[in-house]
Amino acid sequence: MRDYDEITAFLGEWGPYQKATFFLLSLSVFPNGFGGMSIVFVGDIPEHRCLIPRNLNLSEAWINRTIPLQLEKGKLQHSKCRRYRLDVIVNLSQTFPDPDSFNMSELEQEPCLDGWEYSKDQYISTIVSEWNLVCDNEWRTPFSMSIYFLGVLVGSFISGVLSDGFGRKAILFGTMAVQTGFNMLQIFSPNWQIFCLINFLIGIGQISNYVAAYVLGSELLGKSIRITYSTLGVGISYACGYMFLPLIAYFIRSWRMLLFALSLFGLLYIPLWWLIPESPRWLLLKGRVQDSEAILRKAAKKNDITLPEMLFNDLEVEGIKTENGKSFTIIFLVKTHNVRVITLISLIVWMILAVGYYGLSLNTPNLHGDDYLNCFFSAAIEIPANIAAWIFLQRFPRKFTLSGTLFLGGVVLFFVQLIPSNISALATVLVMVGKLANTCAFAIIYAYTAELYPTVIRNTGVGVSLTASRLGSIISPYFFFLGDYYEFLPYILMGSLAVFSAALVLFLPETVNITLPDTIDQMQKIKGLVQFTVLNSQPRLKRAISPTCIKSTMTRIFQFWVHSPQCSSCSIVLWLLFWPFLRTEVQKHRCSFI
Repeated sequence: MRDYDEITAFLGEWGPYQKATFFLLSLSVFPNGFGGMSIVFVGDIPEHRCLIPRNLNLSEAWINRTIPLQLEKGKLQHSKCRRYRLDVIVNLSQTFPDPDSFNMSELEQEPCLDGWEYSKDQYISTIVSEWNLVCDNEWRTPFSMSIYFLGVLVGSFISGVLSDGFGRKAILFGTMAVQTGFNMLQIFSPNWQIFCLINFLIGIGQISNYVAAYVLGSELLGKSIRITYSTLGVGISYACGYMFLPLIAYFIRSWRMLLFALSLFGLLYIPLWWLIPESPRWLLLKGRVQDSEAILRKAAKKNDITLPEMLFNDLEVEGIKTENGKSFTIIFLVKTHNVRVITLISLIVWMILAVGYYGLSLNTPNLHGDDYLNCFFSAAIEIPANIAAWIFLQRFPRKFTLSGTLFLGGVVLFFVQLIPSNISALATVLVMVGKLANTCAFAIIYAYTAELYPTVIRNTGVGVSLTASRLGSIISPYFFFLGDYYEFLPYILMGSLAVFSAALVLFLPETVNITLPDTIDQMQKIKGLVQFTVLNSQPRLKRAISPTCIKSTMTRIFQFWVHSPQCSSCSIVLWLLFWPFLRTEVQKHRCSFI
């Protein structure tokens, strides 16, 4: 019996219909790029210091000395959260006209009881300056970001259910309306609490929109175009939206007006409702065969193709329903040893990738140089990253490509701490290289994870992995607060985690040029586990290795070691070279590692 891809093969792979669908669906992801990252400018922290009331009749010299100096990141700077006691300052100013004639460092300090004054050099207003999210309330800014990612986490759970129930197209445009509507509503937030609540709802809408566009494109486009769509289509469109953010933010320095300008772009997508079709596969699943055929006939007309008189027979429709109706619970991801190991590694790698990606993206205001240029470069670097991911997925093994990009992204972050302060631009370049490698790995792991799992639990496996990445994104805003203890600690931690995940990926099986498994029994086995088997038809025995095998193997090891140079620097290399001899000896006695 033919499956859906065989039935619709007459449409071809890359006709006018596929090109229009590819472009329009990619375009629908454009607002997601600036929607999720707008907090970089909306929640940026302007230069600030304690407010000194002007009614105290203090001279300018005394006002400048009212803020104590403190060592911050190796430099003496005015405190942002403390001041000398004003009543003491007022009394001293009446006795000592010149503040330099008095040792101020011995005076008692107090918090900013009258609020703060913020620099207007870069921003007219941000949520930080409007609601004083500094000092004791400094935690509220990253919490605003975490609330958004919590909404993304919830959206990841419900987006699939909603699109299965109401249709891919309805959810795509419904969630775009949610993003646009709540972005406009957020402009009128009277306080920080309401801002966070709306941010949570925007997070739900944004990820649901992204997932709906991703699924709809996968079902409307042919197999050979799906990887191109997920990298060059969706990935580059998202990056272009991200690049658009600093361009608008440069000219609009008020956070309310910035959100208003960005939300207006959602209105431009209303005409796409009449241009983007519903998924014929979903329509078949719901029994709407005539609607599905109407879309396919319209697509064939665009491609100048003559359709057969009958597209689907009853048996094929029932087969598609059965195929799409198969469901396995989440317990199957941990039920067997092999699947459990793959799931555990996937969860860890996805979480680390999200921490690195969002940590580097949200940290652009803390880099040396212009904030707007840094944000633009951070976005622009995603275009070559997605192109590289597309090339790697087409031509190279998944496992070593993913591990290599993770390793590169981790290593360059280690070197950031070695860059002298007088060439800080080089440190920014290294961070951008780390961002490139991380983005490339993110694009690769989508396809790789889907190939690791069999058909019966593929959607469940990818969905759980996505959930792990959302947990990573929730904690990512707090990573750079560790810089208060040591400036380069965030880069060291993210670099260490990336290198660790690169090593974990090497334990996964390769999937390139391998037939995708349909059942759990067909999954590839994880290699490198401590388990042995007798190479014959006997039942599998753990550690089933004969005394003869042990004696002969140990003899060869001893002989080789005696004749090798006794130096620690070359011993490791020689032992690695000895592995073929060990493996030959083990196999000669009909024992093998698996």
